[in-house]
Amino acid sequence: MKAQNTRLGILLMVGVTFVFAMQDGISRHLAGEYNVLMVVMIRYWFFAAFAIWLARRKAGSLRAAGATRHPFLQPLRGALLAVQINVLVLGFVKIGLVGNHAIFACYPLLIAALSGPILGEFVGWRRWAAIGIGFVGVLIILQPGFAVFSPDALLPIAGALIFATYGLLTRYVGRKDTAIVSFFWVGTVGAVITTLLGATQWQPMVAADWVWMLLLSITGVVGHFMLIRAYEVAEASAIQPFAYLQLVFASALGIAVFHEVLELHVAIGAGVVVLAGLFTLWRARQAQG
Repeated sequence: MKAQNTRLGILLMVGVTFVFAMQDGISRHLAGEYNVLMVVMIRYWFFAAFAIWLARRKAGSLRAAGATRHPFLQPLRGALLAVQINVLVLGFVKIGLVGNHAIFACYPLLIAALSGPILGEFVGWRRWAAIGIGFVGVLIILQPGFAVFSPDALLPIAGALIFATYGLLTRYVGRKDTAIVSFFWVGTVGAVITTLLGATQWQPMVAADWVWMLLLSITGVVGHFMLIRAYEVAEASAIQPFAYLQLVFASALGIAVFHEVLELHVAIGAGVVVLAGLFTLWRARQAQG
């Protein structure tokens, strides 16, 4: 068993959140100029190439990398993540980085809520209370009854639900399949799905935006590589709370670059959601201990 290095794992996770926030900003820019499906499709081509390279390097061959005991669930995971990324990027365009990430931050609460019916895990009253409080935070962000509800706000909600389902299925297949096998299926199936969705939406891209597209693809590869490394050197329960920094970095980017506004109710609601999420992560770590 490899030695754990929690400090390095935390530093890597902080780096991951920063890189992914930059990726979100670039996605917001490109999807504001071109069709979302096309942008995600090109991004996935690079992601799939990285997944195939990593799988061959770690597993020894593509045959070994694709050897799964879950021939239905693995492709389903890949399809779910591909759809979720399209929904998330569209959300960046419609409601901005700040609002999108503030609502999307509820996904760990959805994972906690769904872990019972999907994985058969026990969810005690404290975690249910935290889940309830977290969704109060989402209501504070949305302000139902105080403002006209925007249908666009359903995008990050749907994205969070899809990502939570993807996360739970990842944990489920991880009981029998290795992380490399799961990563291979996500990259390859996602590339197929996004190509089917985006091939007919091709638009000419100016030279400067091809540079941004290259940067988007590089940040995706670098971010995923750092994430894999983080989980190799440290326990997930120790570094997962730092994933919330992506909300901070993405919001700062949205305000500084895209001139978005952080409204008071969004800040308060996001704070409530994050605190509830951190509590559920802490309870999960206590249960494991």
